[in-house]
Amino acid sequence: MLKKFTPKRNFSVSGRENIAGWLFISPILIGFSIFTFGPLLYAFFISLNEWPLLGDSTFIGVENYKALSEDPTFIKSLVNTFLFSFGLVPLNIILALLLASLLRRKFPFIGLFRTAIFVPVVTSVIVWSIVWKYLLAPEQGFINQTLSLIGIEGPSWLLSPSTALPSVIIVSVLKNVGLNMILFLTAMQQVPEELYEASDLEGANNAKKFSSITLPLISPTIFLTIIITTIGAMKVFGQVYVMTRGGPVDSTKVLVYYIWETAFKHFDMGYASALAFVLFFILLIFTILSWVIRKRWVFYED
Repeated sequence: MLKKFTPKRNFSVSGRENIAGWLFISPILIGFSIFTFGPLLYAFFISLNEWPLLGDSTFIGVENYKALSEDPTFIKSLVNTFLFSFGLVPLNIILALLLASLLRRKFPFIGLFRTAIFVPVVTSVIVWSIVWKYLLAPEQGFINQTLSLIGIEGPSWLLSPSTALPSVIIVSVLKNVGLNMILFLTAMQQVPEELYEASDLEGANNAKKFSSITLPLISPTIFLTIIITTIGAMKVFGQVYVMTRGGPVDSTKVLVYYIWETAFKHFDMGYASALAFVLFFILLIFTILSWVIRKRWVFYED
């Protein structure tokens, strides 16, 4: 009598699910490997070479990285990058929180106000920077002309080392604060109204409700926006390129601008790649540290 044939199951249910999962994510993994991870490795290889844009490359190992410690322009651009980030991020986050707190309330034309604050976000950074470059012009600029009407002589905002970087910071904050405002506004609208009603019964004022209820409950969004805003600040380029070209006296020369200048003005691709990897590792360390300490203040974290 013939026995009924039953195929052997070589894989458990969890094993088959794992294989199916890998098959589903394989397209993005392949795309990431080809278009992101592969070029990243190649860029690291370039950083280990003396690689002129036009000419033959020469392998020099870590000499480009050793040269960074003796490069005063690199040190200056790194300091400027940190100053820009430390100036922009707190100002952006605080202003976005204040705007979100004000615009969460219902009053006439609230949609118009929200739209007006968000419009710069979708405006080209080049157009935005060109407009502000003319607004901040020394004599004919709108800002200084307005100040002259009340008897104040405005400085040369973009031509003085003491005011150029703060000016670029303010312009950058006004450009992107609308995005964080929308994120905070959305998070605030998810806070249960019952909590505010309970705090009213206990006699809490608006400041107490904001610090004890609103901030803790929207802390995941704050954490996200801090990381996004910091990474964006560390990679600033367009505003610097249009408004100051890294000047005056390298006072606004940030790291990404120095990378561009080294690669496409000095044609030293190897050294530019080394600079880019320094920035990459700085952002990687910042992201890892932020992720580690998030549990101390982010709500919903164990």
